Amino acid sequence: MSTGVVEKSNVVDHSVIWKHCLSKIKENVTLMTYNTWFLPIKPVQLSNNVLRVELPSQFFWEWIEEHYNTLINKTITEIIGPEAQLSYIIHEISEQQENIPENGNVSSDDVSIVSSAPVVKHNFESFLNTRYTFDNFITGEGNQLARAAAGAISNNPGGTSFNPFFVYGGVGLGKTHLIQAIGNEIVKNFPNKKVIYLSTDIFTVEFVEAIQSNRVNEFSNFYRSMDVLIIDDIQFLIGKEKTQDLFFHIFNILHQSKKQIILTSDKPPKNLKGLDERLISRFQWGLTADIQPPELETRIAILKKKAEAYGMRVSGDVLDYIATNITSNIRELEGCLIKILANASLSSKEITFELVKETVKEIATDKKIININIDFITKTVCEHLNVDENKIREKTRKKEVVQARQIAMYLSKEMTNSSLKTIGLHFGGRDHSTVVHACNSIENAKERDSTIKDLLTGLQSKVELSLA
Repeated sequence: MSTGVVEKSNVVDHSVIWKHCLSKIKENVTLMTYNTWFLPIKPVQLSNNVLRVELPSQFFWEWIEEHYNTLINKTITEIIGPEAQLSYIIHEISEQQENIPENGNVSSDDVSIVSSAPVVKHNFESFLNTRYTFDNFITGEGNQLARAAAGAISNNPGGTSFNPFFVYGGVGLGKTHLIQAIGNEIVKNFPNKKVIYLSTDIFTVEFVEAIQSNRVNEFSNFYRSMDVLIIDDIQFLIGKEKTQDLFFHIFNILHQSKKQIILTSDKPPKNLKGLDERLISRFQWGLTADIQPPELETRIAILKKKAEAYGMRVSGDVLDYIATNITSNIRELEGCLIKILANASLSSKEITFELVKETVKEIATDKKIININIDFITKTVCEHLNVDENKIREKTRKKEVVQARQIAMYLSKEMTNSSLKTIGLHFGGRDHSTVVHACNSIENAKERDSTIKDLLTGLQSKVELSLA
């Protein structure tokens, strides 16, 4: 009878071992995922329970590490045994390497060893994603307060007035990145502190399992022993009265002991209807900070940082196009770039503007604003009113230019998710108050003059129909 673990005395060839691993992996992923992310992996060597595999690129490794690390580690443990370790090497020549053969053939000694981490690292797992750091978190106007508080907490967990630290905001704005960056920084600065990150759903499931196995006290004591408790999506406690009650007591013990509590939600505490009033009150004891959708400049900076991290060269026009059309969600923003880079990396294709446009259409949630950006609106308005587009950005008070500028500003506010500051920047670096004045002027003119109302309706239709 097979035990699932491949006997080393019977099979020592790394290729055979990896085939066994692939058969297990194939049972747990879709065929597309298997063909895209696992078939390209090449086994290189098996020695002392360490399986070395070769990946085609740095980008490929980072994707595997983020999405399938747990699956791979679980699989090699089943196939090789509990002492199994995995070592990645990348089939890319480092720019710092010298004496590379002119024929381009690279031996295993020429490639960079990226990771050689054991499957089981600790008795206690923090569940922090080490890729979430302050270094790769882009700070902008929408998250300045939250980022500043996060830095203070990471240097003095439990010792600031920011306890609890409650971060709220919409989906995909970087809440999870920020709170895990705090956890990773604390682990680095205070290696003896016990830090744990988990979602509210996981906390609830563990609690139910503890009830079923009569281990509620053990469960509660475990979380009370933490120095830093980080819980994502606390809004999912709504409707779970027993879990709320237990969390209330854990919260009290940790707070009284000056242990750091960090929480996220999609809403501020006062809007969490259905949550115990005692918890809502406690959530407001420390600092409540919101994270807003990033400005255009911040979105571009995020994309540049991501592209640099993958070692990919992407033109400024491409980054501007993505950032202009995906405006409210960092997750969609990064997902779009990752898909573009994946297509280019895995199929050896150039990043063309057509590829970018198609990907943006697939990724963006708000289909209405695809391709509708400030520049296109400005061009449409200027063509319709027969005004030089360059004049609209200059400091001129000519009536026809001022009217065109104000209409373009008004339509940009109505038809895109761009901030007032971003709109002002597109019109010669004007202040956001100028945009407010322009929008108010057009709004008032629209109410007084049906001709202006009809003009605006016609221009809006023209913009939308041009991109249909």
